[in-house]
Amino acid sequence: MSLLELIAAADERGLAASGAACLDRCLPQPAAGDEADPLRPLWAGCADAASWPDRLAEARAALDALPGAEPAVQRIRKLLGEAPAARAGARLRDWADACSALALEIHLGHDAGRAGRTGLVERCRAGEPQGAGPLLAGETARQVRILEMLAEIGDRAPMGAGLRQVLDVSTEGQRVLRAAVARRARVRA
Repeated sequence: MSLLELIAAADERGLAASGAACLDRCLPQPAAGDEADPLRPLWAGCADAASWPDRLAEARAALDALPGAEPAVQRIRKLLGEAPAARAGARLRDWADACSALALEIHLGHDAGRAGRTGLVERCRAGEPQGAGPLLAGETARQVRILEMLAEIGDRAPMGAGLRQVLDVSTEGQRVLRAAVARRARVRA
């Protein structure tokens, strides 16, 4: 299944977790003294729908407390601000879809020689990744893997089932992107 099909078929927990994971992977390396994981509260809201509104508010406050004015942080703040207070319905699906697109755009922006290629993100989301660089292709595969993992678990599983594995996959993706960004910064310097 394509990424778009997986998002369309995902349950509410899958949408919340995939959206949170996408935003989490796009956070830049924290500066000394900054909150290392400002979106951590959101993961608890992925496990428990009843706590989603409170955890969403905590994550927004933690992200707002970061001094970073980087474009990625601003875009994550905007999307987090648009997250629905209820972890349900079409607004949640739209939000998860927007988080997916943002993560792919950010990865494309760091793929050497591929930034600005029109339609590449859309093709990757539709299951046609030809021409994608390693960061964009890797992020597409990561999003597919996460949604497939969550779909296998299903809504009837215990509250936090599978979220640890999703967080592990997301953390590895975060390391990959941060390493690529650091490498590019060293080359430019």
